[in-house]
Amino acid sequence: MKKILVLLILMLAIIPVYSQESEDFPVRMFETSILIDNQTVTTPFKGMLEFEIHHRFGTVNNGLTDLYGLWGPSNIRLGLNYAITDRLMIGAGTSKNYRAQDLAVKYALLRQTSSGSMPVSVTLYGNMGINCLSEENFGPAHDWREIHRLSYFTQVLVARKFGEKLSLQVAPTFIWLNAVEEGYVNGNYGFSAGAKYNVFGSHNIIMEYDQLLNKMENEDFNPKPQLALGWEISTATHAFQLFFANYKDILGQYNFVYNQNSISDFNYLLGLNVTVRF
Repeated sequence: MKKILVLLILMLAIIPVYSQESEDFPVRMFETSILIDNQTVTTPFKGMLEFEIHHRFGTVNNGLTDLYGLWGPSNIRLGLNYAITDRLMIGAGTSKNYRAQDLAVKYALLRQTSSGSMPVSVTLYGNMGINCLSEENFGPAHDWREIHRLSYFTQVLVARKFGEKLSLQVAPTFIWLNAVEEGYVNGNYGFSAGAKYNVFGSHNIIMEYDQLLNKMENEDFNPKPQLALGWEISTATHAFQLFFANYKDILGQYNFVYNQNSISDFNYLLGLNVTVRF
């Protein structure tokens, strides 16, 4: 009898400890690696492959002439992400604007836990863009070098999930462009902010805001802040996002530095993203 009592006491002592450890797991805040155009703190599970389709229609300012941008000039990007580990992701993509090719790496440094032992998630992200337009787009021929095609975009993503519904994220941002038109600057810095709110089931409201903080040498070139608001539907293998935005590019270095479409002009465009997970 004593042996049974001792055994029961040991089991009662061990079970709570085991339960607490098993319940302390990373909190998943966002459905995929991207919120709208910015990255999220989320990385795919080890061995997972993500296929991304980004599509941006034309702006609505031409009205019925191009059916509010649906028939206008569009921008697209196709991308692939692969998770080497649960924390480390590499990616590559190709975009229509600038004939841009991009290579990226993302690492989840810290992850918010369900127990609150880690209150936030912190992820490091960087990409290298390669502008593949013809040499004539890079200024005088005697100054031309292949390295002028390169640009770099880096962010430190910090996010927290509040309760079961709301996830917020901010990201200080640094951009370097090897070659810029006179009046721009090579080194740029700013920030982005994003949010996801779960409405019901797999349906979410998503939002992004980006702003460059430094000024250009020519004040007429100072870029406008970026705003996007949309709806997301997610399943175990797919995520679909439909949104309105005041910018047309997809890679962050081009959006941050070159967007001239003001939020207050209400000259927005329709965009959609599709992410397929394997």
